[in-house]
Amino acid sequence: MTTFTFQPATREAARARIALQGPSGSGKTKTALRMAKGLAKGGQIGLVDTERGSALKYAPVPGRPDIDAHEFVHLPMAFCSPENLIAAVKAAEEARLAVLIIDSWSHFWAGKGGLLARVDEESKKSGNYGGKFTAWGPVNEMEQDMLDALLGFPGHVLVTMRTKNDYEMNGTKVTKVGVKTVQREGAEYEVDVVIDMVQGTGTVTKTRYTALDGASVHHPGEDFAEAILEQLGQGVDPVQVIVDELVGEGLTYERALTLHGRAKDRGILNTGVLHPASGEPTLLGDLIREYGQAIKPQQSTPVTNTPSAPSIPAPAAGSNAPSATPQAPVSNRVTPPQMRMMHALFTRVGLGAKDDRAQRLHATTLIIGRQIGSANELTLNEAKELLDTLGAYGERGETAAADFASMVEGLAKEAAASSNQAA
Repeated sequence: MTTFTFQPATREAARARIALQGPSGSGKTKTALRMAKGLAKGGQIGLVDTERGSALKYAPVPGRPDIDAHEFVHLPMAFCSPENLIAAVKAAEEARLAVLIIDSWSHFWAGKGGLLARVDEESKKSGNYGGKFTAWGPVNEMEQDMLDALLGFPGHVLVTMRTKNDYEMNGTKVTKVGVKTVQREGAEYEVDVVIDMVQGTGTVTKTRYTALDGASVHHPGEDFAEAILEQLGQGVDPVQVIVDELVGEGLTYERALTLHGRAKDRGILNTGVLHPASGEPTLLGDLIREYGQAIKPQQSTPVTNTPSAPSIPAPAAGSNAPSATPQAPVSNRVTPPQMRMMHALFTRVGLGAKDDRAQRLHATTLIIGRQIGSANELTLNEAKELLDTLGAYGERGETAAADFASMVEGLAKEAAASSNQAA
């Protein structure tokens, strides 16, 4: 007999699921890219383009940083089958995209290879005596697989949907009764927020978050994305909770075992984090092993005829395992989310590789104005100053790395000149 166990309900930091709907030319693609930038928080944005490359008009123009543009990776798709969308989502996961845009989702319903086309295809197969009525059975399964993949994507998801005017006939009189979304009826219930776009103005017509209900914004962008993140962020980041417990006072080996099991159950052992002590990139599972092994009790006398106790696998050689229980975090110290953001932004300015640690510390020292041995020594305000600087240069696209290197070189010269004057 299967045993079920109820656990306390928590609202973890979820990922946004947003639909932008409107007629052609209403600003859906531009708005999706503007909002994606706010959601990504320095991460990479990917766009599946079913609109014959129309999204490329918002891409950067080489040598023209003065032209308003958005950085994103692009995947054109002409055959909009559910299998292709599933494959695209898998590719986005492997690329660790922070935000995935489907522009437009309508084509996977009414486009070439879409669900309606599949119904026609299934109805014409030999042995199908029920026509389109029975053809919906296998197509419904395809749609569910597609939805499971899309809504299960670990990052944020934005989809655009076309709308068209809907009319009804009363005798000889034609009356406009509203707009109809080009997608299966009820598709809006699959997402958390639906925004109707009309000439660049977005109005929230459906949401699970009371604070956003009915909101209307002209050219929604990063600020509106921040409002959505605020609603999502009312919960708890499961990765940060585990990291905070690892570096807190009183960690025991048994507790580390529990944390490892929790992370395994939630599928986050391979989530990237920055090491609290060194600031180097690592995996959550490796971090738990390091801290657990450092406090694992040592048995002086072998125990026989006793089932072996569970253990956390030893960390890889060369790891930065602490020699004792780590000190409790200082309230004014850099936070784990800030450290994760630092690494993402250092990558954008060309210093994201493991071998670039010395250069990262050198640049950080010059920017904040004091010598440090690791990113873990930063204060909250210093971390904010560093993130602001990295963010400003990271937005420069192809020139980001060169411009940042030039800025660091200038700071180094100023520091050297000040040192000579003091001497």
